Order: sequence, then structure tokens, then C-alpha cells
Amino acid sequence: MNPLAWEVIGVIDTEGDCAEWSFPAEPGAVRAARVAVRDRLRDWGLDSLADIAALLVSELVTNSLRHATGPIGVRLVRPARLGDVLLVEVSDPLPDPPRERVAHLEDESGRGLQLVAHSSRRWGTRPGRNMGKTVWFELAVPE
Repeated sequence: MNPLAWEVIGVIDTEGDCAEWSFPAEPGAVRAARVAVRDRLRDWGLDSLADIAALLVSELVTNSLRHATGPIGVRLVRPARLGDVLLVEVSDPLPDPPRERVAHLEDESGRGLQLVAHSSRRWGTRPGRNMGKTVWFELAVPE
């Protein structure tokens, strides 16, 4: 049994080309999301993307924890073939889109979206399916 299973509200779908989880808005969500993303990417043979995807998911889940209450969704969509992109989404119930800002040297936070913007192929936000918002990014899959 996965030692982090208790931290996950429920695995929605982890078969085929999409993996989706929902985590409670609690501090353990960041670690649980990071582990879930790394494990799934390794299962899919996308080990080369595991570290950067886990890092960026950590940043977005942390943002959700700071600003929203309620479950945090994480979704991966595997590319159909090499050379395509991995789509990663993090959703929460807060409708306000995140704002990228310039952090000052002495700031202890505020760099997460900059990291996402500079490390991903593309990124953005959209309203959630029923409520809230989704922040997404794409990572190029090496050929």
C-alpha cells in the first residue's frame, strides 16, 4: 500500500493516457502530489520529465494551499507520441486567477509562477469545469 494513500482524497483516474488525483487542502498535499506525479511519469516511461514536473506541481499546489480552501486537483495528460507535450493541470476552488509578480531578493515567496513560466513550454489559466480555476503548463517530451 502507498504510504501516502491516506493523504489523497481519491484517485479519480490513473489508467491510460490521463492520470487525475484530488488532494485535501492540507500541508501533506504538496508531498503527496509530488510523489503521485513522479510515480505516474515513471510508469509512463517519462522519467526525464519527473523532476521538473514534480517541482512545478509542488509550486502550484503550494499556491493553492496558500490561497484556497477545498480539494486540489492534479491532472496529467500523456502525449500520444514522443516529441509532443505533457499537459499538467492543477485546479482549486478559488476562481481568482494567479498573478505572476516579480519577487524582490528579500522576498521568501512569489517565485512559483515565474518558475512555471520559465520552465515550461507554455502555461496559462482557465476557469474550472464547475467552479474555481485550473492552472496548466506543458512540458516538451524529448524524442
